[in-house]
Amino acid sequence: MMHRLYSLFALFLLLWTLASCQHRDHTGYSKSEGLLQYVDPMIGADFHGHVFVGTSTPFGMVQVGPNNIHKGWDWCSGYHYSDSIVTGFSHLHLSGTGGTDLGDVLVMPYTGEIRSERGEQEDISNGYASFYTHDQEVARPEYYSLWLKSYGIKAELTSSDRVGFHRYTFPKGEQARVIVDLKQGAGDRALDACIKQTDEYTIEGYRYSKGWSTHKVFFTMKCNKPLKEFAVFDDNVRKDGKELQSPAVKGVMSFGANAGEVMFKIGLSSVSCANAAEHIRLEISGWDFAKAVKENSRKWNEELSKVVIETKSESYKRVFYTSFYHTMIDPSLYCDYNGEFRAGNTDSVWVAKGWKNYTVLSLWDTYRALHPLMTIIQQEKVDDLINTMLSIFDQQGKLPIWHLQGWETNLMPGCSAIPVVADAYLKGFRGFDGERAFHAVKTSATNPKQRQMTYILERGYIPGDKVPEGTSLAMEYAMDDWGIAEMAKRMGKADDYEYFRKRSQYYKTYFDKSINFIRPKMDDGSWRTPYDPARAVHGLRGDYCEGNGWQYTFFAPQDPCGLIELFGGDDAFTQKLDDFFVTETDMGPEASKDITGLIGQYAHGNEPSHHIAYMYAYAGQQWKTAEKVRFIMDQFYTDKPDGIIGNEDCGQMSAWYMMSSFGFYPVNPAQGVYVFGSPHFDKATINLPGGKTFVIEAVNNSMENIYIQSIELNGKEYPKSCITHQDVVSGGTLKFVMGSKPNKDFGTARENRPI
Repeated sequence: MMHRLYSLFALFLLLWTLASCQHRDHTGYSKSEGLLQYVDPMIGADFHGHVFVGTSTPFGMVQVGPNNIHKGWDWCSGYHYSDSIVTGFSHLHLSGTGGTDLGDVLVMPYTGEIRSERGEQEDISNGYASFYTHDQEVARPEYYSLWLKSYGIKAELTSSDRVGFHRYTFPKGEQARVIVDLKQGAGDRALDACIKQTDEYTIEGYRYSKGWSTHKVFFTMKCNKPLKEFAVFDDNVRKDGKELQSPAVKGVMSFGANAGEVMFKIGLSSVSCANAAEHIRLEISGWDFAKAVKENSRKWNEELSKVVIETKSESYKRVFYTSFYHTMIDPSLYCDYNGEFRAGNTDSVWVAKGWKNYTVLSLWDTYRALHPLMTIIQQEKVDDLINTMLSIFDQQGKLPIWHLQGWETNLMPGCSAIPVVADAYLKGFRGFDGERAFHAVKTSATNPKQRQMTYILERGYIPGDKVPEGTSLAMEYAMDDWGIAEMAKRMGKADDYEYFRKRSQYYKTYFDKSINFIRPKMDDGSWRTPYDPARAVHGLRGDYCEGNGWQYTFFAPQDPCGLIELFGGDDAFTQKLDDFFVTETDMGPEASKDITGLIGQYAHGNEPSHHIAYMYAYAGQQWKTAEKVRFIMDQFYTDKPDGIIGNEDCGQMSAWYMMSSFGFYPVNPAQGVYVFGSPHFDKATINLPGGKTFVIEAVNNSMENIYIQSIELNGKEYPKSCITHQDVVSGGTLKFVMGSKPNKDFGTARENRPI
């Protein structure tokens, strides 16, 4: 009897242990709960995804995570899944970009003798870098952990909005040391740096660097244990004293042979060390690491709960909620607790009063889907983002192009802040001054210092033999001008409306009817000859930015109906679209390596193609849109490390998926009209402000049933192949009935097509 009782007790104990283990990873730390359990930051860390891996808060200033030795383009975020050497944990990272920068304030624990070199490539025997493996790595939005094989150290990270929280567990008997390396970044160059010890628990300093941007980062670093020794180095040469200013500065903290668990809180600021210290006091006052992780988890779950999806596929859930997570890394907070932030171009301190300032504005990418998505599910942040852009206008005399850490990089064609500002105004957001906003968009679109704007002002087109990427630049300006015209119309500014409406049609200047292609026009008015619309040339040397003539032939999102007319009607237009998706002509040896995710000439890995699959609906063939969109969602988005087909681009790739998975997409990003594609889930509930919900149901949805048979909106038959923003944010229920064969009558009638 006792034996049986013992056996039953042992079985109970085993089952209890197994149940407990289901909620813990190999580090013994509790796993994510709620919707956060479906987020995997490793999705997109391989191939060309370039996503950030580490821990942050939604839209937070700090992104604290691991850095590899920078080995080129695929290390734009500072980390790539293929790597196995970590040089430390830095506090600012880009996510999904095609350019590299940041990696500021690198911190690395190690054991043994004091040294300041990081080591290079596979030979790290004399440096502070360490080998690691993915099976001893945990990456979650609220918590990151890595086992440093070279030292037997367990590194753990979490964060608040402006503070990185580190916990390092050192092996017994080894000298425990932590280096702060202000020379190293993610592919940038330190111009100046300073580090000093202010008391036995505190280090502070700053890093001033030049890469893609030129920016300053101030930090204060507090430890839970007193430093036994602090050594400073100037480019690996040890200096006397406890303070050093140099572009190659490093500081090494020592904690003795039995330090055990050592924790650090590192506050950041673009303004001062004092502000950075205040962030620590305000955001993480104590030393309860688990509490900080829990609070970070709460923030993420609160944001993720804005959309609840229902699907039988666990993989779909991981793809969706990881996409949602990626849309909330950037734009990132760029102001201190008191509203202060540094304008990098002038090195002056500004104050955001009554709003929050943001940075990492990858607008050429994100104006297409991320910002329209935010007007639905991040409404409370839209006014702050517009005020951020208007502040940048005040600082530099034009709206931002690609703004990074207070610095204008001027990268990418067009002025893509304009459609974002216009979209917000046209959708009724009024937490900013409308007249001030119109002044900013109009002035930016007529500023002779804006890239090649004088050609637009004087000639109405940009000559291809005078300006690299001139054709795509002019077509982006035409998209921008549509938004200005619509703002002017809404405001009763008739002359401005007519002027910018005319400019929004300038894209037609480049349409060569003899070949039915957009074609670069030369200084003398002739066409570029010879001309191969499939050829793409990277890097300010060709006619198009990160694309080719095939892709830009369909780049008139502000006027799809006008583009159809240029082709001669629906049949010719849809035939051209059909050819676009099947033509596999090589783009040439000089094409951008991030033109990826190809379906014929369609390149989902690059933004100029993102709206094109939806253009069938304008010609009355919505069912073809459904086919293409479902294929892209199923083939180009997976839950594996290489699960993003190209650069994630600060949330744009993920926003495309999110919008498309709902069953609609903003072809014209400033119009407030969403074109139907093919919903990916059985049900999606969008939780809107004020307790409202917008519910999307897909009846009979499956891998085979990809075609819309009919639609109901709030219980009534809905024949249109698009829906307005106002219908969505007013709340209600959108019901798709799906089938395995196209209903070719759906959306065919002209009055039911998008306009």
